Amino acid sequence: MRYLDPKADLTFKKVFGEHPDLVTSFLNALLPLGDDGQIESIEYLPPELVPDNPLKKNSIVDVRCRDQRGRQFIVEMQMIWSSEFKQRVLFNASKAYVRQLEASEDYSLLEPVYSLNLVNEVFEPEVSDYYHNYRIVHEQYTDKVIDGLHLVFVELPKYQPRSFAEGRMKRLWMRFMTEIDEHTREIPDELACDPAISKALATVEESAYDDAQREHYDKFWDIVRTERTLFNSAERKGWKKGHAEGRAEGRAEGIAEGRAEGIAEGRAEGIAEGEAKGRAEGMAEGIEQGKKAAMRDMIKRLEASGMPAEEISSITGMSEKEISQL
Repeated sequence: MRYLDPKADLTFKKVFGEHPDLVTSFLNALLPLGDDGQIESIEYLPPELVPDNPLKKNSIVDVRCRDQRGRQFIVEMQMIWSSEFKQRVLFNASKAYVRQLEASEDYSLLEPVYSLNLVNEVFEPEVSDYYHNYRIVHEQYTDKVIDGLHLVFVELPKYQPRSFAEGRMKRLWMRFMTEIDEHTREIPDELACDPAISKALATVEESAYDDAQREHYDKFWDIVRTERTLFNSAERKGWKKGHAEGRAEGRAEGIAEGRAEGIAEGRAEGIAEGEAKGRAEGMAEGIEQGKKAAMRDMIKRLEASGMPAEEISSITGMSEKEISQL
């Protein structure tokens, strides 16, 4: 038995966009709904969210449905991650949320919108967990929540089967999404024995698709490979350009900072040297002044004793003129 990858556009929409029971099981398993919030039944909604203003952008989503309570669910499969994808998810969920009401209706009629986004790339490498749940919460008191928008992102490449504590159906659906592809020849017993997963497996059997559908399937992967190549190429070019600009800016900043630091250090060293030189010169001058004062005192004493100037000059080594100037 050969299978097609359920992550492809054709197979993903066939599994979750044509079988209400499968998408119900999938949403109950992967969304944080709680025991009292489980989905009982769903109805499909048009996948295109048409804006009120024709000049605004339309949004095409993979699967969009509503449950018995009126809650809306958007399910998307994203093969290539980009930094704008989170904004697109928020945009689509917000649009689905506000379009629930007519102008005259009350806000209390609004029901939550859940957006479940499966991503076939790692976009949070610094975070070990593969499951990311975003809500509107109080920054300080995280138990204070504004209910309305629930954005869930799942990094498929990070997933590893865990203990039964994570929930049996969550594990089964994650294994279905991460282990089944064109290379699958044998189905693990855990997957084959569950009715919902078994039905999903039958839906992605290669024999269930005609030639035109298989051609569409192959073309999808060609497009994904091309987009990934172009994206990686653009990313590398951006990195090289940013690296070069960063080096140039860093060099300029380094020169400026070095000049400023040099001036500051030079000024500090100059002040220190000046202070040391001034201190030394002051000490030398003080010693010299001390010597002169002592000499004057000695000469005065010799003169007071009546010693002739010639003898005083001979004793001190000073000329009579230098003695007279003291």
